Amino acid sequence: MIRYLFAPLLAFCLTLGLALTALPQRAAAQQAGDVYVQIQALPSLAEAEEAISYYEGYLSDVNGFSLGNGFFAVVLGPYTRGDAGQVLRVLRAEGRIPPDSYIAYPSWFARQFYPPSGSSAPTSETEAAPPAAPEVAQVPALPDESPAEARRSEARLTRAERDQLQIALQWAGVYNGAIDGAFGRGTRSAMAAWQQQNGHEPSGVLTTAQRAELLGQYNAVLDGLGLVSQADARAGIRMDMPLGVLDFDRYQAPFAFYAPSGELDAQLILISQEGDQETLFGLYDILQTLQIVPEDGPRQRRADSFRIEGRSSRVVTHAQASLEDGQIKGFILVWPAGDSQRRTRLLEQMQASFTRTTGVLPHDAGAGSEQSVDLVSGLEIRKPLKGRSGVYVSDDGAVLTLASAVEGCGRVTVGSGLDDGAPVEVAARDTATGLALLRPVQSAAPMAVAEIATLSPRISSEIVLAGYSYEGLLGAPSVTWGTLADVRGLAGEEGVSRLDIRALPGDAGGPVFDTTGALVGLLMAAEDSARQLPEGVAFAAAPLSLAEMLTGAGISPVAASGSATLTPQALTRHAEEVTVLVQCWE
Repeated sequence: MIRYLFAPLLAFCLTLGLALTALPQRAAAQQAGDVYVQIQALPSLAEAEEAISYYEGYLSDVNGFSLGNGFFAVVLGPYTRGDAGQVLRVLRAEGRIPPDSYIAYPSWFARQFYPPSGSSAPTSETEAAPPAAPEVAQVPALPDESPAEARRSEARLTRAERDQLQIALQWAGVYNGAIDGAFGRGTRSAMAAWQQQNGHEPSGVLTTAQRAELLGQYNAVLDGLGLVSQADARAGIRMDMPLGVLDFDRYQAPFAFYAPSGELDAQLILISQEGDQETLFGLYDILQTLQIVPEDGPRQRRADSFRIEGRSSRVVTHAQASLEDGQIKGFILVWPAGDSQRRTRLLEQMQASFTRTTGVLPHDAGAGSEQSVDLVSGLEIRKPLKGRSGVYVSDDGAVLTLASAVEGCGRVTVGSGLDDGAPVEVAARDTATGLALLRPVQSAAPMAVAEIATLSPRISSEIVLAGYSYEGLLGAPSVTWGTLADVRGLAGEEGVSRLDIRALPGDAGGPVFDTTGALVGLLMAAEDSARQLPEGVAFAAAPLSLAEMLTGAGISPVAASGSATLTPQALTRHAEEVTVLVQCWE
C-alpha cells in the first residue's frame, strides 16, 4: 500500500468531488497491462541507488531498472494504466516527484537492478554464482497514436530517453549522427527509415508503441545471457554479469574467475588487489603477455587506469582496471570473435554498471592452486609456436638463422629469452642452403658480431655449439662441446659439415665455433625422415655457404682475424654475446 499518500490523496480527491475507494497496490507478480511512473534517469548505478535510497524515505513501490544505454531509471510501480495516471497526477501536484515524470512501459527497460533479487555473490572459493534473475515480463502491444499524439508523447521524453532512442537507431543501422538528444533532420530521417524497415508508415515521428518496439529490438541482442546485477563480496565489485552463460569458478589472487557454463566459449575475470601506480603498471604489462589477450588491438595506459583490447581470429578480449584509494579493481571479458554486436552491448552494460564495493581480494586467495612457470595467477602466458637459435652478423642487428625457423609464422621476434623480443622481418631466404636472414624493424646494436672463418677447420678438431636448447626457457643460450667429424655430408655433399655433438631442436640455427671463436657453421635442423641416424650426428652449413648468403643479401661478412685459442670461459662468453633466440609466433 502507498500508506503515506492515503490522507493527501483522499483530500485531493474530495476536493475534486471524486470517490476514492482504494489505492493501487503492488502485485505479487506483474500483470499484463501494468506500467510504471518514471521519476528520474541517472548516468551511473551508484547515483541511481543513492536516488532510490532518498525516494524510499517518503515513497513506496520504488524500483530501479537499467535502460540499456548506460543510464538507470528510478520508477514507481507497477500499476495499472489508470492507477499510474492517478499517482502521476497527484505526486506531481504535491511536488513529491519531479514535474517531468511520466508513464513508462516495461518493454523500455533492459533489466531490473532494484530491489535486489535476493541472491548474493560467492563468499568462499567453493560457492557457485547465483542464477540469473528472471527478465521483466513484456506488456501487450500499445495502442497506436495519431501523429499529433505521437509528438505530444515524444515531447515528454527526457534527455536520457531521447539519447537512448538515437543510440537504438544507430544500432539499427539507420542513424550515424551525434548522440545529442536533438531530433533534427538526421534523426527524423533515421526514424522514417526504421519505420519503413519495420512495416510502419514512415512519418519520421515514432509513436509510443514504435519507440517500445525499437528499444525492444535494441535490447533483444542480450536475450539468453541472463544478465543480472551481481555483487562479488570478496573481490569488492558489483556489476552486471551474464550469469546465464557463466558460473563462478574460483579465486586466485588477484583474480576472480567466472567460467563458461555451456557451449559459449566466454570468460569473465574480475581484478581486485591492493597496490599503487607501480602495481597498476606492472599488471598492465603482465596482462599483455597472457594467452587470452591477443597482441593485436589498441592499448591505453594513464596515470591511474588502463584499457587493453586484444583481437584475434578466435577471441576478442577487453581488459580494464583503475587505481583508487590504494586498490586496483577492474575486469577482463573474453568473448568469441564474430559475435561483435552482442559483445559490444554486453560490454557497455558491464562498464556502465561497474561499481566498487567494500573489500579487496586477499593476496593469498587461491594459494593452493596449480603453479607453473607458464601460468600467472592461473592464466596461461602467451607462448611462441617454436623457438630456435640464430647469430648476429652485422652491427645493425641482422640475424642469420634457418629458413625453417621462420616458416608458418605470423610474426618473428629475436631476443635473449629474458625479454619480449624485438620484431624482425625476413629479409632473404636461400632455398639451396636452407638459410634465412632477419633484419630488425628498428635498428639494434648487438653486443658482438660473429666473425666467419676463412679457412676450413681441421677434421676431428674441437668445436663449440651455442643455442637456445630449451627454446628460451632458461633465458640464456647453452654451450655444448663436440668435434668436427667431417667437412662434407654423408653423401660427400659440399657446403655441409658433419658434427659429433648432442643437440636439441632449440639449438637449430645456432652458431658453431672453433676454439678461436671463429664461426665455422650454423647448425641445421634434424631431418624429418624415416632414416634414423645414430645419436650425436648433426650437420651444419659450412662457412663458405654462410658468407655467400650474407653477400647476396647485401651484408659484408666479417672475416675472422684471430688465431689464438680462447679459454673455455672466454669462448663461452663470446658465444653468449652473438647468439640470439629466434621465436615464431602465431
